[in-house]
Amino acid sequence: MFLIFTLGALSVVLALILTPLVRDYLGKWGFLDHPDGVRKKHAVPVPRVGGIAIVLSYIITFAIALALPFTYTEHLHRSLPEILPLTLVGSVVFLTGVLDDLIGLAAWQKLMGILGASVLAYFAGIHVDVHLLRGLPQWPWLGFAITVLWLVGCTNAFNLIDGMDGLAAGVGFVAAVTMLVAALTQSNLPLALATMPLAGCLLGFLRYNFNSASVFLGDSGSLLIGFMLGCYGALWSEKSVTLVALTVPLLAVSIPLIDVVLSILRRFLRNRPIFQADRGHIHHRLLDLGLSPRKAVLTMYGICALVAALSLVASALHNQFSGLIVLVFGGAVWIGIRQLDYTEFASASRMFLGGKFRRIIDVETRMADFESSLSKAVTMEECWAQIRKGSQDFGFHGVRMSLNGSVFEEACSDGQAKARWQLRIPLPNSQYVNFSRDFDSNMNPLVLSAFVEAVQRGLEARATGPSSTEVIRMAAATGGRYYTTAASAVTGELERMAR
Repeated sequence: MFLIFTLGALSVVLALILTPLVRDYLGKWGFLDHPDGVRKKHAVPVPRVGGIAIVLSYIITFAIALALPFTYTEHLHRSLPEILPLTLVGSVVFLTGVLDDLIGLAAWQKLMGILGASVLAYFAGIHVDVHLLRGLPQWPWLGFAITVLWLVGCTNAFNLIDGMDGLAAGVGFVAAVTMLVAALTQSNLPLALATMPLAGCLLGFLRYNFNSASVFLGDSGSLLIGFMLGCYGALWSEKSVTLVALTVPLLAVSIPLIDVVLSILRRFLRNRPIFQADRGHIHHRLLDLGLSPRKAVLTMYGICALVAALSLVASALHNQFSGLIVLVFGGAVWIGIRQLDYTEFASASRMFLGGKFRRIIDVETRMADFESSLSKAVTMEECWAQIRKGSQDFGFHGVRMSLNGSVFEEACSDGQAKARWQLRIPLPNSQYVNFSRDFDSNMNPLVLSAFVEAVQRGLEARATGPSSTEVIRMAAATGGRYYTTAASAVTGELERMAR
């Protein structure tokens, strides 16, 4: 215990001393984070060398502890073979982050560095123990895949939440302390000796990183913190004796991981690149709810501390109530996400639960059937029958077709003269198909665009020759006035409106 306290005290003091030195002397050598007025709203450029200061403090802590002439340091000497591989594979992630801070790496380049480090970690003996997952096939590569996925997920999670002063470092500190307590309760001395210096370094670094920060973590810091905590969680899982206990390390870093999952889902639903930065993270939503930056960060600290306490309780209770704790946590997450009021998830929920998704599938199916039937029509009469049926099925009130020298027309009228808009689909050689619909009727713009494409493709075999410009003609039947616009522009606008 004295050794653990010694490591903690040394790491805090060293971080307090080295952080301002690294900030002042290395920050000016290309490690500055410049404000952009959008996502980076700090007033002046801030050095992003926090990761370098933390690594130096971490290494020097062990160097001093190994040199101390106390008998209890023998435990550190015996545990060093288990700690050393952890620090060596961590250096790969750290160097990846340093390069990104210095010259800027593409997202795939950073991912390759993280993947490489995760693979090295597995072969260095850092495994997520999956022997309790009896419901899954016991393939030799399954443990490898889960370990790599876990480490990559944790690393990117802390990188993504590093968007406010003190957030990633504070959340990392809470998680590191949680894993330290778990290591002590499990009598896992190597894990405790590895986590204590990281917790101390983060605590000392927060003195300069909390709002308003004079130094940022940078990718070298956020990536390293996430990767090291992922490794600690994997080592923690190796001591698990129940299936539910395997989820306990997951709870310790769950808030950053939930933020990653939400970000991926949000960007997928909005058809945005997965790695594109935005202002939709949990801490941004807290700001949008009216919290100040300081209160938003403290709120995140409190949530992470509560979840960390639950993870320790679940670990201590084993089979008794740990499953119930996990279920309660899942319910709390669902409620929390609803309170954050994400438009993407609300829209998706309305689509699935309100029947809109089923209606889209129905329209897509009917459109495909219509196009297939139209393309299979042999005679001109069969072709006209399919056009007329499609006009009725998709809500048009009139249709006129001029094709291969024949003119077909059908109009639905209730005896009242109504203003109608007209959709004209020109075909080669001055041929066309016109569809009309009452102005006071509603039609989904995407359905309209898809219907135009279905008719064009269905009539390709019958209307040969050079393609003509598509035109949508809006006609007032009672006034005889026409307004024409190129359909490519209108269709693009309709699609934009539908999005």
